[in-house]
Amino acid sequence: MALQLPTIKHLGLTEYETVWQSMKRFTAERDAETGDELWITEHFPVYTQGLNGRQENLLSTSDIPVVQVDRGGQVTYHGPGQLVIYCLLDLNRLGIGIRQLVTDIENAIINLLKTYNVIAYAKKEAPGVYIGQSKIAALGLRIRKGCCYHGLSLNLDMDLQPFSGINPCGFKGLKVTRLVDHVKNFSTEQVADQLCSHLISGMGYEQ
Repeated sequence: MALQLPTIKHLGLTEYETVWQSMKRFTAERDAETGDELWITEHFPVYTQGLNGRQENLLSTSDIPVVQVDRGGQVTYHGPGQLVIYCLLDLNRLGIGIRQLVTDIENAIINLLKTYNVIAYAKKEAPGVYIGQSKIAALGLRIRKGCCYHGLSLNLDMDLQPFSGINPCGFKGLKVTRLVDHVKNFSTEQVADQLCSHLISGMGYEQ
């Protein structure tokens, strides 16, 4: 039986903690009949430290707030010009586990970038998407009651300087990049719509 398409919500520029609490509430209250959703947003500047986060990966965070969160992974940065898509999905209904979900998200980003003639790849030992030796997209997920929340961030046209205040994703000296360094003509709205389409088709929803 074909899966119902996820509802796509455009949240605009948001405070991280407000959206995080909304994700947790949505996941806690959903049941087997609740439809899946993709939330598209950008955040005001914030560092988020995952459940496995180590204090030594926070180098010089200046006046940017650090939020301890319930996703997997280490520390990352969110700010304006970075596309964030939160994946509120029923994995039991999709028939996939966390490893397959990570692969599906990475492949969606890689396929999106391919449409802009940008060659990217994933690393099994370090989830995310890379161009050369630089990371362009990060993943962080949490599973509760067979459903996931949190999601992905893709650097489009943002200030990369705050990444120097951390060891991105726990890797010392990891370089980061953004789409504008490789492609000149795109819009955030266009990329968001295209990436949602790749996510939906890659996970087997009805198109």
